[in-house]
Amino acid sequence: MSLPAFTDLYKGLIKLPSISSSDSSWDQSNLAVINQLAEWLGDLGFAIDITEVTAAPGKFNLVATLGKGDGGLLLAGHTDTVPYDEGKWQTDPFTVTEKDNRFYGLGTIDMKGFFAFVIEALKTMEREKFTKPLRILATADEETTMSGAQQISEQKHFKPDYAVIGEPTGMVPVTMHKGHMSEGIRITGRSGHSSDPDKGLNAIDVMHLVLSELKKVQQTFKDKYHNPHFEVPYPTLNFGAITGGDSPNRICGCCELHIDMRPIPGVTTTELFITVKQALSEIEKRYPNSVEVFHLHEPIPSYECPIHSDLIDNAEIYTGNKATSANYCTEAPFIQALGCDTIVLGPGHIAQAHQPNEYLDLSFVKPTQAVIEKLIQRYCV
Repeated sequence: MSLPAFTDLYKGLIKLPSISSSDSSWDQSNLAVINQLAEWLGDLGFAIDITEVTAAPGKFNLVATLGKGDGGLLLAGHTDTVPYDEGKWQTDPFTVTEKDNRFYGLGTIDMKGFFAFVIEALKTMEREKFTKPLRILATADEETTMSGAQQISEQKHFKPDYAVIGEPTGMVPVTMHKGHMSEGIRITGRSGHSSDPDKGLNAIDVMHLVLSELKKVQQTFKDKYHNPHFEVPYPTLNFGAITGGDSPNRICGCCELHIDMRPIPGVTTTELFITVKQALSEIEKRYPNSVEVFHLHEPIPSYECPIHSDLIDNAEIYTGNKATSANYCTEAPFIQALGCDTIVLGPGHIAQAHQPNEYLDLSFVKPTQAVIEKLIQRYCV
């Protein structure tokens, strides 16, 4: 069976909805995308392994392998997309529309389209000459929990030498990025009539104390940590959302704050979490059983590829771009846990991701395919 042309590969992936969301009304399985990739990669001679993600029933990972043994190259990406703003799209998000030398569609750069590049590059390569294995990894739920990549990081069946994650970097090698933590702080007070506030415990009053301490933590992060490779060179702590109370004539019985923290390489998620807990310890003593700090999702660590990696050197040569860092977060720390030097490198720009009218500029097509071919030649032939 002959594989579809490049444009048809792209269309075939984008037309299969695979939205990942913490909102169950949006959340979808990615199995249709996984099955389509399995068919195409199977036609190229790859052995296919599809595994359900334990932490996300109905979501699946795919590992396609050409060759045997450890070593070689892993090309990785996620199969899910974010939800979309229906009224703001000028085209059907699930139909690739070619216009103004661009492909428009949900997932064109973030990042189902990357798999079309890989398959197109492999069509004309002499795959029988590979001396080390090439693996293609397609994961689930990157846009929410990263549970697919986390499950892959725990497996012991293969260990590549090098890995490339095809997120949209403008074909600039990204070799380090910050982590991501979403934490909840819940204050449980005692409600009552507002005419006598001292008879209750106002959760908003306690949260005011919490906010004051966390402002100090923000400054501690700036003073204690520094990494010059980032535009914002320290871990950040952002107050993202706060809710509390139900009526002006009631003492507020519950108040909840959600914060976002971004650890830099060399600083663990545990260290930042403990810093927050310690900052609130006196408040916890003053109001026993009233302050709860908890993860909204499992923390995602920061990531850094070894600076002297052969992969970085060659990616810079093949792309003509100097390696850099990124403030956003990817699956890289989990992929690198397999024991392989890992970079993030792919077509399109992150500025187009998570936006209405997401698109791939077609000027990326030939350069991206050339880089993929060179990487495969370097590490598999």
